[in-house]
Amino acid sequence: MSFDIIKLLPDSVANQIAAGEVIQRPASVVKELMENAIDAGATQVDLFIKDAGRTAITIIDNGCGMSETDARLCFERHATSKIRKAEDLFAIRSMGFRGEALASIAAVAQVELMTRRKDDELGTKILIEGSVVKEQEPKPMAIGTNFTVKNLFFNIPARRNFLKSNEVEMRHITDEFFRVTMMHPEVAFSLSHNDKEIYHLPKGNLKQRIVGLCGKDYDKRLLPVQQETETATINGFIVKPEFLKKTRGEQYFFVNKRFIKHSYLHHAIENAYQELIPKDCFPGYFIDIDIDPKEIDINIHPTKTEVNFQDVKLVYAILHSAVRKAIGQNNLAPMLDFDVTPDLGIDFGEVSRMDRPINEPKIDFNPSFNPFKAQPQTRHSSGNWKILYEDNNDTIASNINKISNFDDVTETSIVDNKNLYLQLQQSYIVTTMKSGLLVVDQHLAHKRVLYEKYLREMDTTTEASQQELFPHHITLSPNDASLLREINPDLEKIGFRIQQMNNTTFIINGTPADSKNNDAVALLEKILEMYKTNLVDLKLDKKLNLARSLASQLAIKAGQTLSPTEMQDLIDRLFACAVSEVSPDGKKIYTILNVNELKTRLS
Repeated sequence: MSFDIIKLLPDSVANQIAAGEVIQRPASVVKELMENAIDAGATQVDLFIKDAGRTAITIIDNGCGMSETDARLCFERHATSKIRKAEDLFAIRSMGFRGEALASIAAVAQVELMTRRKDDELGTKILIEGSVVKEQEPKPMAIGTNFTVKNLFFNIPARRNFLKSNEVEMRHITDEFFRVTMMHPEVAFSLSHNDKEIYHLPKGNLKQRIVGLCGKDYDKRLLPVQQETETATINGFIVKPEFLKKTRGEQYFFVNKRFIKHSYLHHAIENAYQELIPKDCFPGYFIDIDIDPKEIDINIHPTKTEVNFQDVKLVYAILHSAVRKAIGQNNLAPMLDFDVTPDLGIDFGEVSRMDRPINEPKIDFNPSFNPFKAQPQTRHSSGNWKILYEDNNDTIASNINKISNFDDVTETSIVDNKNLYLQLQQSYIVTTMKSGLLVVDQHLAHKRVLYEKYLREMDTTTEASQQELFPHHITLSPNDASLLREINPDLEKIGFRIQQMNNTTFIINGTPADSKNNDAVALLEKILEMYKTNLVDLKLDKKLNLARSLASQLAIKAGQTLSPTEMQDLIDRLFACAVSEVSPDGKKIYTILNVNELKTRLS
């Protein structure tokens, strides 16, 4: 007896599956509801967060509001006011359009909606829980819409358990707040967390909005970018090269005021800054690309952060040109003037060099030198090549004999003789072993040593700190500042001494003893950037991530000269590690050249 096995999913289950794509965390709710408020024509949007969105998210706007029928219908799947036919997908300029957001939110939370239009005497209140309408009634209220989302994922405990700490979730909410508010300076916004206002953004222009979000320092750091063509119009700001940081914080692309991610267009800006910034610094930009919606496809990802351009190479060229033009107009890039008049700029006489700095010549004087006296023949002269070869040959043979006479007990047993340590190309340490020659990558070895050291220190007591003679101030983006507050207790255990001045400014009073002469501000920025990268790419545990980031920045670099004592100490510490074979990122630290292999090569 056979049975049919394909069945239609209940709406509640289908909505929960859709919610898994659209609503990933509290920040997803914030994004969708704020975009709806902007599409409703609001000029004031207030966001209130409780416990990083776990307990409640409330958004109040003064937009057009909804009728009683629309208020009920908006929670149905694919209910939208922006799409009527398929062709409308290629003319979208609104923030939201799919009609999945409210249905997805209602499927995984307890939602209270209150809304009223200008022409209605009363508004409408709806309570909905897990896609089930619990209550609907008239309600007196101001014009606009109030959305309150409580107990997100209350009916999906597994999803709720996967939420991160309040600090992490709040950083994601702040990220979305920045992305939605930045290109809408004509709308006033506010953000409050646990009854404390974090951002208050009045109406203004784009520069005022960027300064309001990123800090007052940005008032003098921004360069305007503007380029208008038949294909696209570029508007926005870039950060002056001298103010660029070692963290990848302020990088915002928008297409028709919608935030997007696009690595290819990022390269256009990065290339425009070429030769103006160090390799380990990142360009900062706030760029909006206004383009005909027919030239792009935004319907390729549930979060709408990915966009396809019909002619992305042309957009690349326009963007690159706009940024180079902005840099050139502010005399930040070297400019070549080919329009030289006959009487200017070309002079082959001495006058043209009079204004150039002349270095004082260095003269070495040897009073005992006699040019008429025959000089002794050097060992490297052609007449003494035989002596040179014989002496060096004896030395090589002697060293090979020394190596081959060692008892081959363990491959990692190193001869205790500092004279046998050699640094090769200031990157590798070569030393003798009982089985041959050991070649160690000094950077990877030190990275492994520091990595295990920091892990131990974070589990035990506070490490000694190297106090700064003059404390350093560092101003971070709100998200980086939040990240620093989160990891600061562990940073203190390994030697950092960081004091918070305000929401985004900190004072560095001390650094780990291993940091030596490192620039404290640059060091902290690099650590934060690597920590964020590891968090996204490798999803490492906090302590493992921090130990790895610190070790990578503070480890001895290739090109650094080491004394025999320092080389021996590093080798000893390496083989005292729990894992000495590979670095924290899995790279091989050393290799062994066997004596027999050496003899074969020298025969």
